[in-house]
Amino acid sequence: MDAVRLILISRRALAGGADMTELMAEVWQAQSLAQAIGSRLAVSGPPELRGEALGLTELAGRGCGVLDPPELDPKDLRAAQLTELDDARETLLCLDGLLGEVGMALVGMASAAADETTYWQCMEGIDAADESRDRVLEMLRKLAAREEALQDNGNRNSPSGV
Repeated sequence: MDAVRLILISRRALAGGADMTELMAEVWQAQSLAQAIGSRLAVSGPPELRGEALGLTELAGRGCGVLDPPELDPKDLRAAQLTELDDARETLLCLDGLLGEVGMALVGMASAAADETTYWQCMEGIDAADESRDRVLEMLRKLAAREEALQDNGNRNSPSGV
């Protein structure tokens, strides 16, 4: 399944989480998906993104690691359904939104946490989501710089370009 479609499914599921257990599972799913997207970009994405993509993979993995993994049937794991990543820019824009929503959900869960363990899991998850989002924003910046450089080269090489 396409990365953008999986991200949209994750955003809807996160928004619809009814209780702390569901929300925690959706946060874990989102971090797992971010990890898979980072891994895919590191292997087959634009060369300019590979270092940041590896960092995203590591940070999102940390985001999964600080949370208790949900009991999911393997067919329900969204990250495992990732088969296509056609448009890196669109994927990263959507992932930025998802990670922002993950951070907000974790803030709400930390505020409502009944125990210290859950509170600290949420706090560490917030850090991981924020740092992952920073990597996504850096990759978007690098893509914009790449597109600008390509346009500049195209203008200089065209007969009417000055």
